Amino acid sequence: MDPLPPSLQEESLAESAVISDSDTVEKDAPYVSTSQRVVNQMLEAANVTSDDVVFDLGSGDGRIPIAAAQQHGARGVGVEIDPDLIAKARENAETAGVSDRVEFRQGDLFEADLSDATVVALYLWPEINVKLRPKLLRALDPGDRIVSHDFRMGDWEPDRVVDLGPGKIGQETVYLWVVPESIPEDLLDISDEVEVQ
Repeated sequence: MDPLPPSLQEESLAESAVISDSDTVEKDAPYVSTSQRVVNQMLEAANVTSDDVVFDLGSGDGRIPIAAAQQHGARGVGVEIDPDLIAKARENAETAGVSDRVEFRQGDLFEADLSDATVVALYLWPEINVKLRPKLLRALDPGDRIVSHDFRMGDWEPDRVVDLGPGKIGQETVYLWVVPESIPEDLLDISDEVEVQ
Protein backbone atom coordinates (compact mmCIF):
# COMPACT_ATOMS: atom_id res chain seq x y z
CA MET A 1 0.00 0.00 0.00
CA ASP A 2 1.40 3.37 -0.98
CA PRO A 3 1.75 5.92 1.83
CA LEU A 4 -0.66 8.79 2.05
CA PRO A 5 0.48 11.81 0.07
CA PRO A 6 2.30 14.32 2.31
CA SER A 7 -0.65 16.72 1.97
CA LEU A 8 -2.94 14.10 3.56
CA GLN A 9 -0.66 12.95 6.37
CA GLU A 10 -1.44 14.08 9.89
CA GLU A 11 -0.77 17.78 9.98
CA SER A 12 -0.09 20.04 12.92
CA LEU A 13 -3.09 21.68 14.55
CA ALA A 14 -2.11 25.05 13.14
CA GLU A 15 -1.85 23.71 9.59
CA SER A 16 -5.08 21.70 9.70
CA ALA A 17 -7.19 24.59 10.91
CA VAL A 18 -6.47 26.70 7.86
CA ILE A 19 -9.51 27.64 5.84
CA SER A 20 -8.58 27.84 2.19
CA ASP A 21 -8.14 31.41 1.05
CA SER A 22 -8.13 30.29 -2.57
CA ASP A 23 -11.87 29.68 -2.64
CA THR A 24 -13.12 31.35 -5.79
CA VAL A 25 -16.26 29.28 -6.31
CA GLU A 26 -19.67 29.91 -4.73
CA LYS A 27 -19.91 27.22 -2.05
CA ASP A 28 -22.34 26.04 0.59
CA ALA A 29 -19.48 25.76 3.10
CA PRO A 30 -15.84 26.88 3.14
CA TYR A 31 -13.11 24.32 2.63
CA VAL A 32 -11.62 23.29 5.95
CA SER A 33 -9.63 20.07 5.90
CA THR A 34 -10.54 17.25 8.26
CA SER A 35 -7.57 15.89 10.19
CA GLN A 36 -6.53 12.34 9.37
CA ARG A 37 -7.37 11.35 12.95
CA VAL A 38 -10.99 12.42 12.41
CA VAL A 39 -11.13 10.85 8.93
CA ASN A 40 -10.05 7.52 10.42
CA GLN A 41 -12.66 7.78 13.18
CA MET A 42 -15.42 8.68 10.70
CA LEU A 43 -14.67 5.60 8.60
CA GLU A 44 -14.42 3.41 11.69
CA ALA A 45 -17.71 4.73 13.11
CA ALA A 46 -19.43 3.98 9.79
CA ASN A 47 -17.90 0.48 9.84
CA VAL A 48 -16.62 0.90 6.28
CA THR A 49 -15.65 -2.32 4.48
CA SER A 50 -14.55 -3.32 1.00
CA ASP A 51 -18.24 -3.75 0.11
CA ASP A 52 -18.94 -0.03 0.59
CA VAL A 53 -19.07 2.93 -1.75
CA VAL A 54 -18.18 5.97 0.34
CA PHE A 55 -19.39 9.33 -0.97
CA ASP A 56 -17.90 12.51 0.47
CA LEU A 57 -20.06 15.56 -0.19
CA GLY A 58 -17.78 18.58 -0.28
CA SER A 59 -14.72 16.36 -0.64
CA GLY A 60 -12.02 19.04 -0.72
CA ASP A 61 -8.61 17.44 -1.26
CA GLY A 62 -10.14 13.95 -1.33
CA ARG A 63 -8.80 12.62 1.95
CA ILE A 64 -11.96 10.73 2.98
CA PRO A 65 -12.54 8.77 -0.26
CA ILE A 66 -8.79 8.11 -0.50
CA ALA A 67 -8.61 6.78 3.08
CA ALA A 68 -11.74 4.67 2.51
CA ALA A 69 -10.08 3.02 -0.50
CA GLN A 70 -6.60 2.76 0.97
CA GLN A 71 -7.45 1.61 4.49
CA HIS A 72 -10.73 -0.27 3.99
CA GLY A 73 -10.66 -1.40 0.36
CA ALA A 74 -13.87 0.53 -0.35
CA ARG A 75 -14.68 2.49 -3.46
CA GLY A 76 -14.76 6.23 -2.93
CA VAL A 77 -16.51 9.11 -4.67
CA GLY A 78 -15.86 12.74 -3.87
CA VAL A 79 -18.26 15.48 -4.92
CA GLU A 80 -16.73 18.95 -4.89
CA ILE A 81 -17.70 22.20 -6.61
CA ASP A 82 -14.20 23.72 -6.70
CA PRO A 83 -12.24 22.60 -9.81
CA ASP A 84 -8.88 23.32 -8.16
CA LEU A 85 -9.73 21.00 -5.27
CA ILE A 86 -10.94 18.32 -7.71
CA ALA A 87 -7.54 18.48 -9.46
CA LYS A 88 -5.73 18.27 -6.11
CA ALA A 89 -7.88 15.31 -5.01
CA ARG A 90 -7.16 13.43 -8.24
CA GLU A 91 -3.45 14.09 -7.80
CA ASN A 92 -3.63 12.87 -4.18
CA ALA A 93 -5.45 9.68 -5.25
CA GLU A 94 -2.80 8.99 -7.87
CA THR A 95 0.00 9.54 -5.34
CA ALA A 96 -1.77 7.27 -2.82
CA GLY A 97 -2.12 4.54 -5.45
CA VAL A 98 -5.92 4.36 -5.31
CA SER A 99 -6.97 6.23 -8.45
CA ASP A 100 -8.51 2.99 -9.73
CA ARG A 101 -10.91 2.90 -6.73
CA VAL A 102 -11.79 6.57 -6.26
CA GLU A 103 -13.28 9.21 -8.47
CA PHE A 104 -13.92 12.88 -8.00
CA ARG A 105 -16.88 14.61 -9.59
CA GLN A 106 -17.15 18.34 -9.94
CA GLY A 107 -20.64 19.44 -9.06
CA ASP A 108 -23.15 20.71 -6.56
CA LEU A 109 -23.62 18.36 -3.61
CA PHE A 110 -27.39 18.95 -3.72
CA GLU A 111 -27.46 17.62 -7.30
CA ALA A 112 -25.20 14.60 -6.74
CA ASP A 113 -26.43 11.16 -7.78
CA LEU A 114 -26.13 9.09 -4.60
CA SER A 115 -27.67 5.91 -5.97
CA ASP A 116 -24.44 3.91 -5.51
CA ALA A 117 -23.61 5.26 -2.05
CA THR A 118 -23.66 3.02 1.03
CA VAL A 119 -21.87 5.57 3.24
CA VAL A 120 -22.05 9.37 2.96
CA ALA A 121 -19.46 11.52 4.73
CA LEU A 122 -20.10 15.17 5.58
CA TYR A 123 -18.18 18.11 7.04
CA LEU A 124 -20.63 20.87 6.27
CA TRP A 125 -22.49 23.57 8.19
CA PRO A 126 -25.40 22.33 10.35
CA GLU A 127 -28.03 24.03 8.19
CA ILE A 128 -26.57 22.41 5.06
CA ASN A 129 -26.76 19.00 6.74
CA VAL A 130 -30.42 19.63 7.54
CA LYS A 131 -31.15 20.75 3.97
CA LEU A 132 -29.45 17.59 2.67
CA ARG A 133 -31.32 15.28 5.05
CA PRO A 134 -34.43 14.69 2.88
CA LYS A 135 -32.26 13.99 -0.18
CA LEU A 136 -30.09 11.55 1.78
CA LEU A 137 -33.07 9.73 3.30
CA ARG A 138 -34.74 9.38 -0.11
CA ALA A 139 -31.59 8.37 -2.01
CA LEU A 140 -30.02 5.94 0.43
CA ASP A 141 -31.20 2.44 1.28
CA PRO A 142 -32.11 1.19 4.76
CA GLY A 143 -28.92 0.32 6.59
CA ASP A 144 -26.78 2.82 4.68
CA ARG A 145 -24.79 5.14 6.90
CA ILE A 146 -24.26 8.89 7.13
CA VAL A 147 -21.29 10.14 9.12
CA SER A 148 -20.62 13.78 9.94
CA HIS A 149 -17.66 15.59 11.42
CA ASP A 150 -18.78 18.03 14.13
CA PHE A 151 -22.28 18.84 12.89
CA ARG A 152 -25.60 17.14 13.50
CA MET A 153 -28.57 16.67 11.16
CA GLY A 154 -31.05 18.88 12.99
CA ASP A 155 -33.82 16.98 14.79
CA TRP A 156 -32.61 13.56 13.59
CA GLU A 157 -31.00 11.93 16.61
CA PRO A 158 -27.73 10.18 15.75
CA ASP A 159 -27.35 6.44 16.28
CA ARG A 160 -23.85 6.97 17.61
CA VAL A 161 -21.81 9.92 18.88
CA VAL A 162 -18.03 9.71 19.24
CA ASP A 163 -16.37 12.46 21.27
CA LEU A 164 -12.81 12.85 20.00
CA GLY A 165 -11.79 15.54 22.48
CA PRO A 166 -9.88 18.70 21.58
CA GLY A 167 -9.12 19.21 17.92
CA LYS A 168 -8.03 21.88 15.51
CA ILE A 169 -10.76 24.40 16.31
CA GLY A 170 -12.32 23.07 19.50
CA GLN A 171 -13.98 19.85 20.56
CA GLU A 172 -14.28 17.35 17.72
CA THR A 173 -17.19 14.97 17.41
CA VAL A 174 -18.22 12.32 14.91
CA TYR A 175 -21.95 11.64 14.43
CA LEU A 176 -23.33 8.50 12.79
CA TRP A 177 -26.84 7.87 11.49
CA VAL A 178 -28.16 4.65 9.97
CA VAL A 179 -30.94 5.05 7.43
CA PRO A 180 -34.04 3.42 8.95
CA GLU A 181 -36.28 0.88 7.25
CA SER A 182 -39.23 3.25 7.63
CA ILE A 183 -38.49 6.98 7.40
CA PRO A 184 -40.54 9.19 9.72
CA GLU A 185 -42.26 12.03 7.84
CA ASP A 186 -40.92 14.62 10.29
CA LEU A 187 -37.37 13.82 9.13
CA LEU A 188 -38.33 14.59 5.53
CA ASP A 189 -40.05 17.88 6.43
CA ILE A 190 -37.34 20.38 7.36
CA SER A 191 -39.51 23.53 7.17
CA ASP A 192 -39.49 24.03 10.95
CA GLU A 193 -35.69 23.57 11.18
CA VAL A 194 -34.25 25.74 8.39
CA GLU A 195 -35.44 28.31 5.93
CA VAL A 196 -36.31 26.43 2.76
CA GLN A 197 -36.02 28.29 -0.52
